[in-house]
Amino acid sequence: MPLETFEYDSAEFLGSEEAIAEYLLAASEDGDANHIARALGVVARARGMSDLSRNTGLTRPALYRALSGDGNPEFGTIAKVADALGYRLNLVLKADRGSTAAVK
Repeated sequence: MPLETFEYDSAEFLGSEEAIAEYLLAASEDGDANHIARALGVVARARGMSDLSRNTGLTRPALYRALSGDGNPEFGTIAKVADALGYRLNLVLKADRGSTAAVK
């Protein structure tokens, strides 16, 4: 009897706002634009792509393409999606591991 497998979808595990926030934080820590776009897509699927489409004015197919992690969405699209999901983009100074000087 062959082993039956199921496709893994991380959106199924984002049932709370805390889980979503932690997921987005983890996905954005390395600064990889594809990881961030894909994570926003997962959150969008968890919350409902139709609602996001209405809130952003972007079509569902455009959102799926932009948030697949394989596309190259414009920065404005990512910012618009983050805003519609209740988040803002934030730039944080990288910690300089070799320096002990404090940032003023």
